[in-house]
Amino acid sequence: MHYERAAGVLLHITSLPRGDSAIDFGVGDLGPAAHQFLDFLERAGQRVWQVLPLGPSLHAESPYSCYSAFAGNPLLISMDDLVQRDLLDEIQLHEIHQNAIDALDEKSETASGQCNYALARRTKPFALRLAYEKFLAKQSCSLLDEFESFCVKHRWWLDDFALYAALREETQSDDWSQWEPELVARNSNTLGQWREKLDRQVEFEQFVQYLFFEQWGALKEAAVNRNIDLFGDMPIFVAHGSADVWAHQSSFLLNKRGKPKVVAGVPPDYFSKTGQLWGNPLYDWEAMESRNYSWWVQRLRAAFELFDLVRIDHFRGFESYWAVPAKAKTAVSGSWETGPGAAPFQAARKVLGDLAIIAEDLGLITDEVHALRDTLEFPGMRVLQFGFDSEDGEFHRPDAYPANCVAYTGTHDNSTIAAWYRAGTKNKIRCQLLEPWLELQPQNLRIHWQLLSMVYASKARLAMAPMQDILGLGEEGRMNRPGEAKGNWLWRLEPNTLTEELAGKLRQICRDCKRR
Repeated sequence: MHYERAAGVLLHITSLPRGDSAIDFGVGDLGPAAHQFLDFLERAGQRVWQVLPLGPSLHAESPYSCYSAFAGNPLLISMDDLVQRDLLDEIQLHEIHQNAIDALDEKSETASGQCNYALARRTKPFALRLAYEKFLAKQSCSLLDEFESFCVKHRWWLDDFALYAALREETQSDDWSQWEPELVARNSNTLGQWREKLDRQVEFEQFVQYLFFEQWGALKEAAVNRNIDLFGDMPIFVAHGSADVWAHQSSFLLNKRGKPKVVAGVPPDYFSKTGQLWGNPLYDWEAMESRNYSWWVQRLRAAFELFDLVRIDHFRGFESYWAVPAKAKTAVSGSWETGPGAAPFQAARKVLGDLAIIAEDLGLITDEVHALRDTLEFPGMRVLQFGFDSEDGEFHRPDAYPANCVAYTGTHDNSTIAAWYRAGTKNKIRCQLLEPWLELQPQNLRIHWQLLSMVYASKARLAMAPMQDILGLGEEGRMNRPGEAKGNWLWRLEPNTLTEELAGKLRQICRDCKRR
């Protein structure tokens, strides 16, 4: 990493508060609130903004289950921006919003401080369709040129994605293995026939991606102007119901019908007694090696066009991965298989140069995984919450953090740091281990600031904290509970939370710990 000592905040886009518009579309987006958050980070002395994966989500709104490794999530597109670009008008938006409110029953309502995905899915697709129709009607030369240029630049993934998304809409199914046999086999004549039949829907899908990348590009430019780096998250695996697996079937361990032979997961660990059964198809690493890992090179290239830093989620899967029979009910029956090691990254470095990658090396990690990480010279992760539950947790205690790591109070999978501390007051071992550390912190600080200061004061070049930890929220601020299918990814900032007082407090702690 190129930092001497820096700090940053983890906050996913969906967790941003409502923007300037009087209409709330249910989830945070790339509009005014995102730019206002950059302003807050600058005032708070922060150098990095970390987000979760940005892809279009499949099930349960998880950003880690997407139907493309390259596309953006339409739900993150700002309607305010489309009004400013004269692709929508406010009267239309009010009508769409009111119709959605009328159609949704009481069960779809969410508590204050939570995302309302039902509302987002009832409004944004209709609004985007209207924006597309206005785009066709306007035929602005500059806008048309920009759109066509985008389509040409991204054709290598966009053509497959747009057709897949159109077919997904047509069939009302993301299980492409159940489509007609010629489509499953990607017969060129059949693909051409369907592309022609669905030409308007295909172009709509391309247009939506154009809007997403335009808005992300504006946000990235704003971040550059504030000397703030954008930090992305790349899941190692992709969903079976995705354009990627459909378009690159030979790169995955599938049977003749296109179904996975084995799927991804992790064995029992800190988060789950039966492990986690993710269900993603596993890669055919031999086939990928024969193509010099070209898909991975493309994927990393695309990631670094969006982000300054990229975290590889479940990095250990490159050393060895947990393969579970496709029909298994839990991950317990899986087995460890040897991964490709450093080869995909070495292939990418030959094309892309240095890779600003952070290895997510949490969970059941072996010496071989650490060796692979160190061979590639990638920083790993250290998490405060993992350091105080047992005597042998030294690895995650702040005095053990090396300079070349990213240190966290907690991740999106953890409880908030305040809730973790309160739960630990009944844990004798945790209390004994924490007491000497807390005695060194300014006693006038609230407990979440004391715990945050422990991470900031460490040798780690980059210290990160979820926004919920900075706010001192309890369990109500938790983002994800691994192994639980429902009730995740809901937390959202309340308007007017990012005060000058909060920015000043965070900035002062950064200065005290010599971070920027």
